[in-house]
Amino acid sequence: MDKKSQKFLETYLNNPSPTGFESSGQQIWLDYMKPFIDEYFTDTYGTAVGVVNPQADYKVVIEAHADEISWFVNYITDDGYIYVVRNGGSDHQIAPSKRVNIHTNKGIVKGVFGWPAIHVRDKGKEETPSVKNIFIDCGCESKDELEALGVHVGCVITFEDEFTILNDKYYTGRALDNRIGGFMIAEVARKIKEKKVKLPFGLYVVNAVQEEIGLRGAQMIAERINPDVAIVTDVCHDTTSPMYNKKVTGFQKAGKGPVLTYGPAVQNNLLNMIIEVAEKKRIPFQRASASRSTGTDTDAFAYSNAGVASALISLSLKYMHTTVETAHKDDVAHVVDLMFEFLKQLKSGHDFRYIK
Repeated sequence: MDKKSQKFLETYLNNPSPTGFESSGQQIWLDYMKPFIDEYFTDTYGTAVGVVNPQADYKVVIEAHADEISWFVNYITDDGYIYVVRNGGSDHQIAPSKRVNIHTNKGIVKGVFGWPAIHVRDKGKEETPSVKNIFIDCGCESKDELEALGVHVGCVITFEDEFTILNDKYYTGRALDNRIGGFMIAEVARKIKEKKVKLPFGLYVVNAVQEEIGLRGAQMIAERINPDVAIVTDVCHDTTSPMYNKKVTGFQKAGKGPVLTYGPAVQNNLLNMIIEVAEKKRIPFQRASASRSTGTDTDAFAYSNAGVASALISLSLKYMHTTVETAHKDDVAHVVDLMFEFLKQLKSGHDFRYIK
């Protein structure tokens, strides 16, 4: 990765982008994308799309989602403490002792998730963190003092943790789920431009909003684009770190390549083509199974319009939905390579139907 790409990755990951409030991150993403695309558009809720060959009839999507899990201010006590509700799948168990940013119309208000000291907790009846008891302290002594800073019910809250690199092998930080995906699809667009690849179809590079609360951004943009093919990238679980039951979770390991998923929403002819590309180009990959759904934007694209040939290329991630989400550098590079090589060989008008 060159310095320009790494700077973009750091800036993009460090920028807060909570579900429903993705606009600043989307602007960062678009600014990076503009040299590599012919045009772009956005929708009402903030999904951003960069387009190569917009005049083409055959449309191919590569997609990631832009939003991160967060919290909402739900209740403020008279003495200035804040109780919260989730915005997405935020984990209450990691909250105590975390620093937070409360986003207000007056700017960022700093706070901490407080927790009683170990000395005073009743060992026999010790409470564990839950949404019912975790709270934020902003150093205010009254509700009025807190509201004077701009904090009110409905303000969104993000953790303060930022990007770093472990052992020169792993990217780590909050919100790799799934802004690392936004980075990867941007790098695909960059590679197409810099390698001067002439695609015979329209390429729609989609950074969708509101995945964390039900694939909502993908649902909206799939209807607007009405693509013929959709390749979605998201994260899946590295199941080799402690406390995973591989008989239930399957086996996926960070550093062993992109994960290709089998499941009803995944179009098998498309998946087989991706596997053929990976094998031909000697790109390592892993396999995973989904039950009723993939739980990703793949499902939204697959079942949109009259049905869209869709597939999922995942990145193994350690510690999902924490502030130390961790992904292997090699996997990031291999996802980019696999998507790029797939697009290079795809012919305009390819019919993925099972029965013709």
